[in-house]
Amino acid sequence: MAARQSAEDRKAQIVAEMLRLADEIGPDRLSTTDVARAVGLSQPAIFRHFPTKGALWLAVAEDIAARLTERWQAAAAGASAPHDTLRALIGAQLTAIAETPALPSILFSRELQVDNPPLRDVFRTLLGTFEAHLVAAIAALHDDGRLRREVKAADVAMLLTALIQGVAIRWTLGARGFPLVEEGLRLFDVQMALLTRQEETNNG
Repeated sequence: MAARQSAEDRKAQIVAEMLRLADEIGPDRLSTTDVARAVGLSQPAIFRHFPTKGALWLAVAEDIAARLTERWQAAAAGASAPHDTLRALIGAQLTAIAETPALPSILFSRELQVDNPPLRDVFRTLLGTFEAHLVAAIAALHDDGRLRREVKAADVAMLLTALIQGVAIRWTLGARGFPLVEEGLRLFDVQMALLTRQEETNNG
């Protein structure tokens, strides 16, 4: 028999199990029956907390959004220079994926996105916010004269977002056989070296 918990604690447990099972089973195959079994509840009990499966996935998306936002804010607050801020943001995103491996598959699940427009809107807003953080740090690097002027901040942000996605996919397909954060930051350093102004490179 499941231990008695407050409604909020139970909701948090259900969301946590959704994230764990999404990694184990896959978000598109995950059922409320799987979740109910994992938390020791009946399926109707799950629906007392979340009226529909879509509402449950939306709660998962909002939980992801809250945790990522907190990470980004901490990364930006803990860095003093634009390059450090940018690197910290990339590191925060990679760390979040390493700690929640289901994150990429949830973010890019076509089935979830098509079936749940509110969830899609949460993730679209989340991606836009992350890119805005990146653009602000990149613009500051431009102001410092450290980046090539012909490369737009928005394009650099898109490249860095794609870098995160690419290394996360490679990490997943490779059975997580390399340290995601370290490899992602190594590639970030390579990418930024390519975008550094040529005269600064020559002087170095």
